Amino acid sequence: MTPGQFVATPTPTRRRGAYWHTALAVAVLVAAGWLARRHWPVLESGAVRLAVADQGRLLLAGTAAIGTWLCASLAQQGAVPERLPRGRLVAAQFAASAANHVLPVGLGAGVVNLRFLMRCGLPAARAATAVAAKGTAGVLVRAVLIACLAVACPGVLDLPRHAPGPTAVLLTALAVATVTALLAGPLRQRCRGVCRTALADLRAVHTRPLRAAALWGGSLAFVALHCLVLVAVTQAVALPLPPLKVALLYLAASSAAALLPTPGGLGSLDAALALALAASGAPAASAASAVLGYRLLTVWLPLVPGLLVLGVLIRRKAL
Repeated sequence: MTPGQFVATPTPTRRRGAYWHTALAVAVLVAAGWLARRHWPVLESGAVRLAVADQGRLLLAGTAAIGTWLCASLAQQGAVPERLPRGRLVAAQFAASAANHVLPVGLGAGVVNLRFLMRCGLPAARAATAVAAKGTAGVLVRAVLIACLAVACPGVLDLPRHAPGPTAVLLTALAVATVTALLAGPLRQRCRGVCRTALADLRAVHTRPLRAAALWGGSLAFVALHCLVLVAVTQAVALPLPPLKVALLYLAASSAAALLPTPGGLGSLDAALALALAASGAPAASAASAVLGYRLLTVWLPLVPGLLVLGVLIRRKAL
């Protein structure tokens, strides 16, 4: 089967799943707009605070953001035994990060990496295996880091004892609706099958120690550098929280936001991260500044260049 022949016929189940995802994405975006309108003065003061932040720490955060693409390249190389072309591999990860902020639930990055690996000569099944192995390693690394940081920072992830406000109730309702939709009916069986396949792929990767080290090391460094971006931004805006606590809050908030099917966590990650920082004692304006700075460096500034690189790769038939 050639890449041009890889066409799936829509079925009623797939259409229903697409409707659910679209409805949830729209609901999350509407909720994000409502939250932004409600807290607009805080967002405005946060933007002003970010404009006068420590430029040296912002430069460190920007450097860490660039490093995430290199780490993603290392992890993807570790998921396949063949040596991939380095330049095109890094360019593909840069393009994948941009595509990930256009399509929901990590679909953009997965499609770009799948097409790239197939253009490098891997069959479709093996390319899908490599993408699944990389994604599974990232999820497991994130879970281990959350567990370790939760031990190092006890009490950070404890649920609040006071009655939740309307914002918390809204986010909780959206999360419950998303989990219900994803685990209902045939999708539940499909998720189980994907998990079994991904775990089998990880076992196969470990027959090559160097590739396994690249996969796990790249995945760990990718997550750690994202934490470093936020930590550096929080220090740039003088947010009074220790780095380990900020890293734990980021991992927890980004993991929760991943349940909501919005492109790149748009709205869901911003709200979850701002609420987590504010609930941990950070001033609202500082929390808003930290979130704005993190999203600026990891999403908005690289977005247009990433889409341009994506277009160049497609034009040159590298994807």
